[in-house]
Amino acid sequence: MTWLLRVPACATVLLAPVEGYLQEVHPHLAKVAPAVLIVSWAVQRARERRWPAAHPLHAVLALLGVVLLASAAVHAGDPFTLDYAQRFLPFLVITAVLVDVVAREVPVRAVLGAAVGGAVFAAVGALYSLVFEGASRATGPLEDPNDLAFFLVAALPLLIALPHRKFLLPVAAVLAAGAAATFSRGGGLALAAAALWLVARRAVSIRAVAVAVGGLAVIGLGAVVFAGPVLDRALAEKTYIAATNVDTRELRWQAAARMLAGNPVLGVGPGGFRSSYAAASRNAEIDEQSPVAHNIYLEIGAELGLPGLACFLGAIALAFVSAERVLRAAAVRSMLAIQASLIAALVASTFLSEQYYLPIWSLVAVAIAAGLRHEESERDACVARHQ
Repeated sequence: MTWLLRVPACATVLLAPVEGYLQEVHPHLAKVAPAVLIVSWAVQRARERRWPAAHPLHAVLALLGVVLLASAAVHAGDPFTLDYAQRFLPFLVITAVLVDVVAREVPVRAVLGAAVGGAVFAAVGALYSLVFEGASRATGPLEDPNDLAFFLVAALPLLIALPHRKFLLPVAAVLAAGAAATFSRGGGLALAAAALWLVARRAVSIRAVAVAVGGLAVIGLGAVVFAGPVLDRALAEKTYIAATNVDTRELRWQAAARMLAGNPVLGVGPGGFRSSYAAASRNAEIDEQSPVAHNIYLEIGAELGLPGLACFLGAIALAFVSAERVLRAAAVRSMLAIQASLIAALVASTFLSEQYYLPIWSLVAVAIAAGLRHEESERDACVARHQ
């Protein structure tokens, strides 16, 4: 009966990048796969009368949940608190469930493949929105091009963990073209950081990176030849937006730092950055009174205080340690892919508020699950040797 867990687990990861398309069909359709996963997991574990394998990540997630609920209770009167607490808490639950099912029933490669598959669908939608719908920057299934780039650049490093390598080049081309069509500078920096990590760890060669850069140059030349006016309009708009974004993000980061300094224990509450921004920034943006911080670390710190930020960073650190242990013990290529993907997601999140999207949480879950799988295989091998 493992398919009852494999299908919703992979569907949860697969459908995350196309959440916008699902919401156009029905506002709650994107929640179906995660809900089915959680219910199926609970039923299966109750039937088996088996608890999940313990890991320090569970304590970190539980503590983060406590901080989240405590902060929400203290700031219950804030207009955004309830909504944002309800958005944040399910990611903690999904992470814990994914750790357990990937450690036992769902192959690691299946989850990574689902992440890539969903990103490919999103990339196709991005290119369609740019070429056929006349969008100045590719959006596809997500309203913000930068959020879309976050999904695509996080998926690209995962390709080195997948089989059927003859199909990976066209997949990489679609993902890279979709990411380039968003004109996201943060996405470009994130992808560069992931590539440097893979080269430094000898997962890919410098020659392969050069070929990839050459491929992107060819794609760019083709865009200039066949879609010059569209590209010119997009570049002009991006240039204007980029100059504005530098100033506004600096204002928002300063405001978030003030909120964190003034409320270091429990922050200003989930979603509190939006309601507190005008006061904290001294009304710096007249036309934008309730934005997001565009920095995942400052926003989590401002809203949940230092304990919340420490828990978030602790979960990421545990994922890196787990992946590294598996890598050193068994030289599993997928662990390098997960590390590089996490690096891409974390770099991109320096310029975005991505705690309400799945990639970081699912990558943490898969890294921890891979560590649990490795520990179990070592125990089994030890038992076999002593029989």
